[in-house]
Amino acid sequence: MIRILCWNVNGIRAAEKKGFSDWLLKEQPDICCVQETKAHREQVPKKIVEPPGYRTIWHSAEKKGYSGVLSFVKREPLAVRTLGIQEFDAEGRVQVLDYKDFSLINAYFPNSQPERARLDYKLAFNRAMLAFCDAERKKGKNIVLCGDYNVAHQPIDLARPKQNEDSPGYYIEEREAMTAFLEAGYVDTFRHFHPDEPDHYSWWSYRARSRERNVGWRIDYFCVNGEFMEKVKSATILPHVMGSDHCPVGLDLGIDAL
Repeated sequence: MIRILCWNVNGIRAAEKKGFSDWLLKEQPDICCVQETKAHREQVPKKIVEPPGYRTIWHSAEKKGYSGVLSFVKREPLAVRTLGIQEFDAEGRVQVLDYKDFSLINAYFPNSQPERARLDYKLAFNRAMLAFCDAERKKGKNIVLCGDYNVAHQPIDLARPKQNEDSPGYYIEEREAMTAFLEAGYVDTFRHFHPDEPDHYSWWSYRARSRERNVGWRIDYFCVNGEFMEKVKSATILPHVMGSDHCPVGLDLGIDAL
């Protein structure tokens, strides 16, 4: 069994002060994908750069203190790539880790922002990601796309859908983009196993005790191409794990080794 965890840490240095390294070494996933690092490799403590048993693979934004993705891997991937599109790579939004049985995409999708300020950028990113995944599938590769998608897809995926219809992360345009992605042959793994269960969220505002009251959004996902679902044994959310306004999500694959 291969265990992959995924977590938007909202700043890797801030998360480390809240026990990130201890959590990682206790959980011992085969791979841990992190988003929104807000740091470059040289800015973080050695215990993050070189945790026992892991190699770290960084793709930081050109701008310091912004965005960025990072993967902790127990086994070296066959190759490491980015999306290959400068406007997205400059913000450190995607890294692709190629393994024998699948390509793992660690992605930090853009936030569409109030008044749709970056909605066009977000939708362009969605289109580019779908095109990338489709091209990989045509080569016979399986896809595991994990990360902060910055969208609650359906009313069940957030506590207050009616009140948030004109909020970033729930604009109709980005929900439709998520629908188009799934209809192209990809599976939201958590919803596959929990199709009708409400109140499962992965992000909570820091305001008004939202997490304590579980007034949240499910915006962190593991999606795979439909052909690969037979290898997916479970998809989980870990709301008890603190250290960020997001919590980790997990995927278990019925594969003996990477």
